[in-house]
Amino acid sequence: MSGSGEGGAREEILARMRRALSDAGEAPEAPREYRRALDPQTDVVAMLIDRLLDYKANVHHGVEAIAEALDGEARVVVPADLPREWRIGGAEFIPDGPFATDAYLSTEDLDGMDAVLTGCAAAVAVSGTIMLDAGAAQGRRAITLVPDRHVVVLKREQIVGHLAEALPRLDPRAPQTWISGPSATSDIELQRVEGVHGPRRLDVVLLED
Repeated sequence: MSGSGEGGAREEILARMRRALSDAGEAPEAPREYRRALDPQTDVVAMLIDRLLDYKANVHHGVEAIAEALDGEARVVVPADLPREWRIGGAEFIPDGPFATDAYLSTEDLDGMDAVLTGCAAAVAVSGTIMLDAGAAQGRRAITLVPDRHVVVLKREQIVGHLAEALPRLDPRAPQTWISGPSATSDIELQRVEGVHGPRRLDVVLLED
């Protein structure tokens, strides 16, 4: 008897739902308008810098500022194909690569590095995101996640306004790393902890020319 009663109650509820839906009619089709580009007058460089500073990253200007960004770090891992002109300052630059003279470093080796210096694939001004896809001067993903400091060299032409403009510049087959400020997270009490998922310090060296 109880089963029959439960079944009747369920049918009554479903009947009420059907009546309510039939009275509501069809929902109107809401057009989706995705913003794919900023206004041509927008200064994407200034916007990106503003976002980076808000994320507590450091921003430097010009290739000579790489030495300043490394700030006296002693041992710096670099991709094997990093341009020679970027390897400036008093640090010891240790290549990581697939070549006979530049073997891949172990996790223990990377953990002993003071910093990593790389290029990047693109940067999104709206979100302040630096993107790497293991392309030229970027190296493999591991070298950008283990050292405590990441110095990224970013060219002016690599900066775009929106994500939709950046995606075609990335290799969809490669592992990607998207960086929006230094690595940080918060616990249930909203206590900020840095360095959990990657470098605690992020420096961006902007090459305008």
